[in-house]
Amino acid sequence: MRISSKRFIAGAMAAAFVLASCGGDDDTTTTDAPPVTDTPGATTPGSDMAPVSGTLVGAGSSAQAAAMAAWQAGFQAVNPDATVEYDPIGSGGGREQFLAGATDFAGSDAYLKDEEYQTSIDRCAGDQGAINLPHYISPIAVAYNLPGVDALNLTPAAIAGIFAGTITNWSDSAITDANPDITLPDEDINPVHRSDESGTTENFTDYLSAVQPDVWTYGKVKAWPEGIGGEGAPQTSGVIQSLNAGEGSIGYADASQVGELSVALIGVGDSFVQYTPEAAAKSVEVSNRVEGRSPYDFGFELDRTTTAAGVYPITLVSYHIVCLQYEDQAKVDFVKSFMTYVGSQAGQAAAAAAAGSAPISDDLRTQLLESIDQISVAG
Repeated sequence: MRISSKRFIAGAMAAAFVLASCGGDDDTTTTDAPPVTDTPGATTPGSDMAPVSGTLVGAGSSAQAAAMAAWQAGFQAVNPDATVEYDPIGSGGGREQFLAGATDFAGSDAYLKDEEYQTSIDRCAGDQGAINLPHYISPIAVAYNLPGVDALNLTPAAIAGIFAGTITNWSDSAITDANPDITLPDEDINPVHRSDESGTTENFTDYLSAVQPDVWTYGKVKAWPEGIGGEGAPQTSGVIQSLNAGEGSIGYADASQVGELSVALIGVGDSFVQYTPEAAAKSVEVSNRVEGRSPYDFGFELDRTTTAAGVYPITLVSYHIVCLQYEDQAKVDFVKSFMTYVGSQAGQAAAAAAAGSAPISDDLRTQLLESIDQISVAG
């Protein structure tokens, strides 16, 4: 069965409609966002937050691009004097710009590392530095261009071997043994990777190093290691373009942007799991927060080796990185209002409809709201 992001997004849109209607839970492609009329943290009836105006500037994750377009449209619809700008330059570039003081927030597919957090103490007002808010949860799809092969099972060993360059032909037994009912061609594999620093790469290589450390010996990295074969392409859109152009290619990308490309099922325990928003959300449920951080920080160490049923392990948790203290009240009000909207039921439903992401849980939403409430003017 062919798995495409159109089906993925269609299912998410239906789920989002149910969520919005029933009040339940929660480069660069852009998607028109549905109008939002009942949004916590914007200017809705009963909201305890005043309207905001001016411009908020962010940059970072290209995986967030479709969701961010929905968040911008939904938030600005009820705050007509407010503008949210976002440049999907990639997670690494987004963190660099934020830490340099060039933006008000960053979108990143990886939480701030310890040394980056130390830099944020100097970058932000006051002395509390920045925090990570996990607002976007999405599968990383392993997409491929292999005409006539609409369904494909890949074990962790096969995925690691393909991207490490030790499995180079589609007829290799490491692939065919998991697909006994499929005729795979005697054709070279062209693995496509990101050529820029990328949080998607960091999450993908984290998975490879966790499940097959003897095959993928390069560890968890933001930049693709030199010396490995295959094709490099910039940003998510570049990877998708290369996959569409090259028969026999395979690559990794945020599931919301794979289009009509076929996508592999991933071996987890004794089964093969299809990516879905629900399977991605379960990967967070079985994982732990990073220790030794501020109680308001929510970086997650994802459990890539889980064998729990129905968990899709190649999941991207993308963050919004914000300061706990800013220089002026207007900026504080804008950041709090926008981040509250993004994590709200309406904001998460808008992202699900536009990007097929997994809405965060009610419990996580409550905790994130407590963190956002701590954002203040430096005293």
